[in-house]
Amino acid sequence: MTPPPTHDDRKRRRAAWADGHARTIVSPLELKSRWGSRIYWAVLVTVLLVFTLVFVFPLYWMVTGAMKSGEEIAQMPPTLWPENPDFSVFSDAWELFDIGLLLKNTLLYAVGAWLFALAVDVTAAYALSKLRPMFGNVILGAMLATLMIPPIVVMIPAYITVTDVPIFGWQLLNSPWAIWFPVAANGFNIFLLKRFFDSIPDEILEAAEIDGVPPWRVLVSIILPISRPILGVVSIFTVVLVFKDFVWPLLVLPDSEKMTISVGLSQTAGAVTQNQIMAGLVIASIPMIIGFFFFQRSIMAGLTAGSLKG
Repeated sequence: MTPPPTHDDRKRRRAAWADGHARTIVSPLELKSRWGSRIYWAVLVTVLLVFTLVFVFPLYWMVTGAMKSGEEIAQMPPTLWPENPDFSVFSDAWELFDIGLLLKNTLLYAVGAWLFALAVDVTAAYALSKLRPMFGNVILGAMLATLMIPPIVVMIPAYITVTDVPIFGWQLLNSPWAIWFPVAANGFNIFLLKRFFDSIPDEILEAAEIDGVPPWRVLVSIILPISRPILGVVSIFTVVLVFKDFVWPLLVLPDSEKMTISVGLSQTAGAVTQNQIMAGLVIASIPMIIGFFFFQRSIMAGLTAGSLKG
């Protein structure tokens, strides 16, 4: 008499049945046929090309528009490539907008914001993940709740705080601190870092604790070297946030000598031609594009880091 199947036997049978009856848009049998394979690759290539054009075409239009004359930009229907490309417009835009000064200011704000964000977000995430303070989940929930509030709602209270810091009475307008302080604490970055720290086995920290290593040394010598992928992602998010932000720097940095690249280009836009505006936008986009190509591997690795425990 055959013994009844155990729970593990039934589990293996269900897994084998699922592998043999996997439902997809195109079945494996159709893919093996000549026409099925051709249709599959034709659809795949078409979808990839369409999505690539959707994302790349605005950048292409900005670069080619910068090399057109004002009359050609207003021409209907528009031309896909400038009839007489003018590359001197980029040097003109550099001088007219004083892009060198604007990039230097923005780089200063970005580096400072990056340092402050790592210092605050990493320590907060480490405390919530490994030190587990009392009411830690409540604190994390309150941080995540701030992500549901539109930034424009808290902009006025933040501006009032920057103009007169409570207790200390500091006035931070036209100061890098007005950019660095609001960026330092970010609930989303803390959540990303905490999720990654949760995936680090507690046995490593317990072994260090037995050896008498203090918590701050564990963070510096053990946690941070392991966390390079997610630290790279948080760094990219912070730097890009400073480069692309417009409304907040416009409010807290009214001095033309201390403006960021986004604010500086907008303030001078009314006194220059349209192709010079586009040329300035192209130059302003170059640092972020170069940064992406240099750090794309770290970005992709960080986005999947901590998704699996083990």
